[in-house]
Amino acid sequence: MKRVRAHLRIYGRVQGVGFRWSMSREARKLGVHGWVRNLPDGTVEAVIEGDPERVEALIGWAHQGPPLARVTRVEVKWEEPEGLEGFKVVG
Repeated sequence: MKRVRAHLRIYGRVQGVGFRWSMSREARKLGVHGWVRNLPDGTVEAVIEGDPERVEALIGWAHQGPPLARVTRVEVKWEEPEGLEGFKVVG
């Protein structure tokens, strides 16, 4: 199975709205691996790996996020997969 990796930076009202935990739940539902964390500048950073269609689905979810989030922009950088397993909320 082909695996891809995306490094995301999510902007807007994305902290204090359950974004990380919701993303973790969605990632597990999709079978996507990686991690998500808050950054000091108010953005959320995530690295996700998995099947290309599932990773794209999680990127699509990140453009909206949970109900209280107001996402204004999602930056995506494609990287070489490293074989991450599971999905963690860090930081």
